[in-house]
Amino acid sequence: MTKQIAIVVPCYNEEAVLKETMRRLNHELTSLKDAGKITRDSRVYFVDDGSHDKTWGIINEFVQTGAPAIGIKLSRNRGHQNALLAGLWIAKGDAVITIDADLQDDVAAIGKMIDEFDCGSDVVYGIRDSRETDTVFKRLTAHTFYKLLTTCGIETVYDHADYRLLSRRAVEALKEFREVNLYLRGIVPLIGFKSSSVKYDRAKRFAGETKYPLRKMVTLALEAITSLSVAPLRLISAFGFLLSAASFAITFWAIGVRLFTNEAIPGWASTVLPIYFLGGLQLLSLGVIGEYVGKIYLESKSRPRFIVEAVSELRESSRLK
Repeated sequence: MTKQIAIVVPCYNEEAVLKETMRRLNHELTSLKDAGKITRDSRVYFVDDGSHDKTWGIINEFVQTGAPAIGIKLSRNRGHQNALLAGLWIAKGDAVITIDADLQDDVAAIGKMIDEFDCGSDVVYGIRDSRETDTVFKRLTAHTFYKLLTTCGIETVYDHADYRLLSRRAVEALKEFREVNLYLRGIVPLIGFKSSSVKYDRAKRFAGETKYPLRKMVTLALEAITSLSVAPLRLISAFGFLLSAASFAITFWAIGVRLFTNEAIPGWASTVLPIYFLGGLQLLSLGVIGEYVGKIYLESKSRPRFIVEAVSELRESSRLK
C-alpha cells in the first residue's frame, strides 16, 4: 500500500540554501511519487525557527507557487530540537522524515528509508558512512561526544544526527515523552519499536554558515548528558570516596613527616591542603548539582516547548487550479 510521507526541515537563517533544498527534495519526492512509493499528497514541512533573514518569505513563496510545501513559523527561536518537534507534531502522513536544510545529508537516502519502513521498521536511522568533508576537529569532537554518551550509559546511535524516519505510531509514542530538556537522538531509541538504518556519505554544506559552532556543540553535549543520565551525580559520590581515601593518606603522610623528620612546616598540612582540595571539589560538585537542579526548575514550570505563530499552506482546491 502506498504511504503518505512528510519531510520535516527545521530552518534558522537558511535563505542562502533553502531554494536548492526545495529543488532537491521536490525532485526526490517526484521520483518517489512516479515510482508509486509515496502518495501524491506527500509534503515537505519547513519549520522557521525564528529566523532573522528572508527564510519565512522564501517558504511562503514555495507554498504560493504550488510546490509540495507547507510552512510552519515559530513565534521565536526555540532551538533545533524544538523546531523538529513542531514539525513532527504538525506533519501529516504515515511516516515523517526529518532532515536538516544544509544539504549535508544525502536526500537520496529517503527512498532507502521508505523501503525499510515498508519492510516493517518504525524507526529508520540515517547513518553517516563517511565524514571526510568534516574537519579533523569536527570528527574528533564528534567521536569523543559519542564515546562520552556511551560511558554515561546513554543509548545512542553512532554517527547518527537527526536524519531519520519515524512511523506514525513512533511519532505518537514520542509525544509521551514530555520533558522540556530535549535530546531527540537519545530519546528516540527509548521508544523501543523495530528499527533499522541506512548509510550515506555526508556532503559539504551547500551554502551559509553552520548552526552548530563549538559553543552550541558543548551545550548539546551537556543537554544530552544531564537529560538522560545521572552518571555525573554518581561521579560526585566517587570523588567523595576518593577524597576520603586521599585525606587519610595525606594525614598519615603529615604525621610521618612530623614524627620522623625535621622538615615539617607548622600549620601547612592542616591549612593549605584542605582549603585547596576541598574547595575545588565542592565547587565542582555544586556546579554539577546546580545543572540538575536547573533542569528540575525548567521542567517544573511546564512551559510550552514552542509556540506556532503561523502556518502557510495552499489548499488542495487552489493547488489544482
